[in-house]
Amino acid sequence: MKIVIAPDSYKESLSAQQAAEAVAEGFRQVLPLARYVLLPMADGGEGTVDALIAATGGRKIPVAVTGPLGEEVEAFFGLSGDGQTAVVEMAAASGLALVPPAQRNPLRTTTYGTGQLIAAALESGARRLILGIGGSATTDGGAGMLQALGVRLLDAAGKDIAGTGAGLALLDRLDASGLDPRLARATLDVACDVDNPLCGPRGAAAVFGPQKGADQEMVARLDANLERFARILRRDLGADVAQLPGAGAAGGMGAAMLGVLRARLRPGVDIVMEAVNLEEAVRDADLVVTGEGRMDGQTAFGKTPVGVARVAKRHGCPVIGIAGCLLPDVTAVYSRGIDAVFSVLCRPCGLEDALREGAANLRFAARNIAALFALRG
Repeated sequence: MKIVIAPDSYKESLSAQQAAEAVAEGFRQVLPLARYVLLPMADGGEGTVDALIAATGGRKIPVAVTGPLGEEVEAFFGLSGDGQTAVVEMAAASGLALVPPAQRNPLRTTTYGTGQLIAAALESGARRLILGIGGSATTDGGAGMLQALGVRLLDAAGKDIAGTGAGLALLDRLDASGLDPRLARATLDVACDVDNPLCGPRGAAAVFGPQKGADQEMVARLDANLERFARILRRDLGADVAQLPGAGAAGGMGAAMLGVLRARLRPGVDIVMEAVNLEEAVRDADLVVTGEGRMDGQTAFGKTPVGVARVAKRHGCPVIGIAGCLLPDVTAVYSRGIDAVFSVLCRPCGLEDALREGAANLRFAARNIAALFALRG
């Protein structure tokens, strides 16, 4: 019997790897002779590096880069076991968590460090790059990232502008002739689960700016600056990105990825499933177990458990979901390939206790699910 265990992280409680191990431990209490394949998953955001290196026997490589406010920070990227795939989490270099709440101002923040991480990943010899762009502190249209990779963003006097949201107000010309040539020999996939355009009422500044510290005046300035950036991208590179779905992701990073780096924007869970070769793992599986911290109606739309179920169902494999908590509208997942869902909670308790006891509760739930599965004969 082969059982594939492919959960996402249980936020603030267990990493995807820890969750997979807890489920396996619970199942082994009932089905010790089964073959277990653990594939920690992610949706392209936080935890994607850990999921890739756990699934492929890879490693995490530390890199000192420029943080969102221009200070040096210790970041990292992940390299797969075969050295061919690198995963960069934008949040590690340009994330909101790196900026103290009192200093959050997307006019001042830069993605330069993310560009440095991409360059370091290329230097490692990776031929495929996966970029997770969740959790950013920036609204610079990817300007800082482009500068770190050799693109010049110039003002009317021919001087380099600051690669920040405010700096874009001075942008007059874009010169991509110095773009790192290694990018042309690599495949770049961007994990993107939003379809916002770059500018306008659904754009990067209007929708995501406030959560990064922007007031209404800042939002208006940022939106105007991003519109200027889009106009110059169209004129100088022939890339019309302003209204492309996903261009507004991560403060406009999507626009730079599409318009300059010619990257592909894809659902994060699809990228991760492909990178860890989930399809091959479930091809001859008898059961797939997935899960995440909370499962509800939104799980049915692009979240990891439903992505895993979609692949499993192509091979006729039953799928069970285990979550920290279940909301009433979780029934939406039944029509998306998840056959049954279970909560790990076995008694009323507060959030702090639930998070602290996550591994034990997950093991216990998995043990009981295994016993039910064994009754099938």
